[in-house]
Amino acid sequence: ANPKTAPYGLAAQQVLVHLGHWKALQAKLVRGDSIAQAFQFVVSRNAQAGFVALSQVTSWADKEGALWTVPQHYYQPIDQQAILLNRGTSNEAALAWMDFLKSNTAIATIRGYGYDLAYDTAD
Repeated sequence: ANPKTAPYGLAAQQVLVHLGHWKALQAKLVRGDSIAQAFQFVVSRNAQAGFVALSQVTSWADKEGALWTVPQHYYQPIDQQAILLNRGTSNEAALAWMDFLKSNTAIATIRGYGYDLAYDTAD
């Protein structure tokens, strides 16, 4: 994904810089606008390889190919958040969704797709 517009793209750039390949690969890189588009390039085989989210690979039905899980110290953590705005606090569905995200079921599912969790329990 494009490092200027997508957090996963920035992480991919950081990995390639860490490995010393960023400059050498510039002419060969194809960038998607998002991590979803980058994944589409890989699964459609329009790209020979790509940096994609582990959750995409985990849920991909066609397990053909090779997987390299990038060591987390090669890139800055990608912070993803769910936030309930004040105006939504009277919305029962929104409150139920936030409660669900903190449930053992949701936590197990999120971790099962390769994500680490850090919750701020501030209400």
